[in-house]
Amino acid sequence: MQGRRSSTFTRLLRHGFTDPAAAERLLDADELSAVRADPVLLEALGATSDPDQALLGLVRLVEALEAPERQTLLDTVTTAKPLRDRLLGVLGASEALGDHLARHPADWHALVTYEAADLHPGVADFERGLAAATGPDALRAAYRKCLLGIAARDVCGTSDLVRTAAELADLATATLRSALAIAAAEAPQDAAAARLAVIGMGKCGGHELNYVSDVDVIFVAEPAEGVEEAEAMRAATRVAARMMRVCSDTTVEGTIWPVDANLRPEGKNGPLVRTLSSHLAYYARWAKTWEFQALLKARPVAGDQALGAEYIAAIRPLVWQAAEREHFVTDVQQMRRRVVDNIPAAQVERELKLGPGGLRDVEFAVQLLQLVHGRTDTSLRSGTTLTALADLAAGGYVGRADAASLDAAYRFLRLMEHRIQLHKMRRTHLVPDDEAGLRRLGRGLGFRSEPVASLTREWKRQAMEVRRLHEKLFYRPLLESVAQLGDDTRLSTGAARQRLQALGYADPAAAMRHLEALASGVSRKAAIQRTLLPVLLGWFADSADPDAGLLGFRKVSDALGNTPWYLRLLRDEGAAAQRLARVLSSGRLAPDLLMRAPEAVAVLGSIDGGLVPRDHAVLEQEVLEMVGRAGGAEQAIAAVRGVRRRELFRTAAADLIDTYGDDVHTAGDRVPPADLVDRVGCAVFGVTSATVAGALRAAVKAVTGNDTRPLPTRLAVIGMGRFGGRELAYGSDADVLFVHEPHEGVDQEEAGRAALAVADELRRLLQIPTADPPLLVDADLRPEGKSGPLVRSLASYAAYYRRWSLVWESQALLRATPVAGDQDLGARFVELIDPLRYPADGLEDEAVREIRRLKARMESERMPRGADRTTHAKLGRGGLSDVEWTVQLLQLQHAGRLPELRTTGTRHALAAAAEAGLIETADAAVLDEAWVLATRVRNAVMLVRGRPGDTFPGDGRELAAVARYLGFAPGHVGDMLEDYRRRTRRARAVVDRLFYEG
Repeated sequence: MQGRRSSTFTRLLRHGFTDPAAAERLLDADELSAVRADPVLLEALGATSDPDQALLGLVRLVEALEAPERQTLLDTVTTAKPLRDRLLGVLGASEALGDHLARHPADWHALVTYEAADLHPGVADFERGLAAATGPDALRAAYRKCLLGIAARDVCGTSDLVRTAAELADLATATLRSALAIAAAEAPQDAAAARLAVIGMGKCGGHELNYVSDVDVIFVAEPAEGVEEAEAMRAATRVAARMMRVCSDTTVEGTIWPVDANLRPEGKNGPLVRTLSSHLAYYARWAKTWEFQALLKARPVAGDQALGAEYIAAIRPLVWQAAEREHFVTDVQQMRRRVVDNIPAAQVERELKLGPGGLRDVEFAVQLLQLVHGRTDTSLRSGTTLTALADLAAGGYVGRADAASLDAAYRFLRLMEHRIQLHKMRRTHLVPDDEAGLRRLGRGLGFRSEPVASLTREWKRQAMEVRRLHEKLFYRPLLESVAQLGDDTRLSTGAARQRLQALGYADPAAAMRHLEALASGVSRKAAIQRTLLPVLLGWFADSADPDAGLLGFRKVSDALGNTPWYLRLLRDEGAAAQRLARVLSSGRLAPDLLMRAPEAVAVLGSIDGGLVPRDHAVLEQEVLEMVGRAGGAEQAIAAVRGVRRRELFRTAAADLIDTYGDDVHTAGDRVPPADLVDRVGCAVFGVTSATVAGALRAAVKAVTGNDTRPLPTRLAVIGMGRFGGRELAYGSDADVLFVHEPHEGVDQEEAGRAALAVADELRRLLQIPTADPPLLVDADLRPEGKSGPLVRSLASYAAYYRRWSLVWESQALLRATPVAGDQDLGARFVELIDPLRYPADGLEDEAVREIRRLKARMESERMPRGADRTTHAKLGRGGLSDVEWTVQLLQLQHAGRLPELRTTGTRHALAAAAEAGLIETADAAVLDEAWVLATRVRNAVMLVRGRPGDTFPGDGRELAAVARYLGFAPGHVGDMLEDYRRRTRRARAVVDRLFYEG
């Protein structure tokens, strides 16, 4: 006995059972005594997705049958291979259908028939199968009985994916008709009051349904003769709602599937049922692009067929005109930005539908191409994804090889989805994360040797193929249409321009010229470009200005295309191409900087620090060495400006890449906005101080005849304003003071003239017109302002501050910090001004009132005429000035006794004030948020427009680019402005309380 059991145990293991001991006990059950030794049965169980589950289901079914019927089943199982394969295949694949057979054991007969007609049932066949169901429970049982045949054909391979999905859609159609009949029978007066048509949408409408999926519908009705429209619509609504519940409610027989009518006009907020004219009025005036995309799959499925046909005839022209709508491009950009934020992070990699390389990628790509080209080519109007993909390939709109690869990947992913849902008949798109689930899924897909590893490997391969082909599908035919290489794609010039325009290119004719220049010919360079451009074009299209991105890429390629490293860098370094696309399509500043020195593109390929800002001391040393080697002052300043250009590009590129958070080496993590602001401010400070140091050295050399005579005085440059606070934006001026101290024994006037000559020369050198962004050196914060001398000696500063200093000068000195020149002199200048900016006894009341008066006057006098006070980043409500003056007042009042307030940075001082209890933590957070936001707006304007500004751009495309930089999706410019106003309004309330009332 033990030997027999051991032998059986081994055979069970060999046939794929994971719990052979339990399987032995089941086989020893009295009900299976007649077949337990039958080798055919064991072989058949071993061929299923889950032999253990199949055996348990068989035992439960046999136990549920009466003795004569039981023997009939077992005899048929052992002698009829078709039934054996179908029954055990279903039991091994679906625990839920096993439960159904245990409740309705007589339904096993549905698996016996194997006629030719049974291989391809249609709606009429399913309607006959459901005809006897007169109530919801009976309909559920009949539905599952019909489902048994579909599942059997599926798991046995006699029906492929497309056929299975079509059968599921046909069964859904028959079920909706039966549910509508039940609802009408329950309320015959309501049913008679209106003609009601049910329009199938989504996968039901597209004839490609899943095993368990929401069945999307739209209801359209017309009053019956003699019935008022309002009453007819109420009656039709009651019938439609009851029909939905018949399918959706959970009873003792479970549920069928949810019926979802949310694709109707106005979604959940709109009436469930409308007349045809009401539908058309909505679509003509209010509908968005995604609604027309959804209507692409619409077809009548139940109810009044004539009305359904009338509805389809009326909406079809609207669908194919969608690509001509005003906001089509913006809507497409929104749809193209995959919404995975609501998917828990732990599930993203398991998502078959919405995850990267998932089913949604394929479906969206196909539907978008249909909307673009289907308006002129009626052969592209199928609602079925794979049929439409084949039609696109046949028409030359996508490459045949690409279409074939995408078809195979989509079939595999959908088959995975079907097997996952079939197991428990639950709506899910998640790949199992347990060993048993993955093993059952792998075996069900034909991976019998190492099913888990083989399944995972193939799934990842197919998902990667979808991701690879997703962009290629849009752009490869464009390239082939201009490259004229004789490939299988025949996209006409008109169709190519249509596609580019739909994807966001405002000037498709120019885009085609750029593509032709880049990709035409048989050279190695052109071949590499044809490899790169499909992906690059997609990245450009996802930006606010695709045209600028493509134009910039052509310019860089023209400048560097013949260098041996440029195209190799883009092809082989995963990050470089994506980073370049982001930089070129996000505004004018970074591309303009790059065009002046295209070789700087090399920093984009480095993953070990290429985009990290250079250390200030290292930069200054590099600059001083270059000035020392230069033959003259203007040659020196050209070299200095070259370093500044390079470092500004590095900073801007890093800012853009980290702002968008989609870099391949950052794992999609966005850098917090406050951190970006601090990093940009420090980086631009380092670049600017090194530039000033280099210009100062060049000026000294010019004044001293290339150091042939000594400069008679020490000279230091003091950074003021944002420069001194290390808070520079891209377009900020360099506010400075010049201080000198004559060498011992040198005449004061001689020293002063020399210092003035150096300061003048420094300013002249930095103002020499070039294509580089200007650096204006502004010394207006000096004593007596523009009326005072440009340069003063340390003793002169001391005398002035001792006798004449005003409170606004003390406030300005809060940000003073040495940035270039004699370090000891700079340090002694700081010692001189510390008592002024950090008064030991704080401020007298009159001084506080004076600061408030100055601020109020500035608000009324300095705001540009016509500027919107609610959106001016510097002087507007809750903007930079509001926050900075509030913080500086706290510093003037309390830094004398609180050393932690003695900092030149606004955010550091604000944090210190909150830490010291001078301001509530919540108020400090509001002010900090507003200051960071206003700073980001100024940075965004400079990045986008290439010139500084304190207000949002008036140009729509530039405004959209600013919105993208600030983290808003396409089409949400209004949300950006409202968000800015809301945050700065809160900040102004804090300023009013602390600055004016405190």
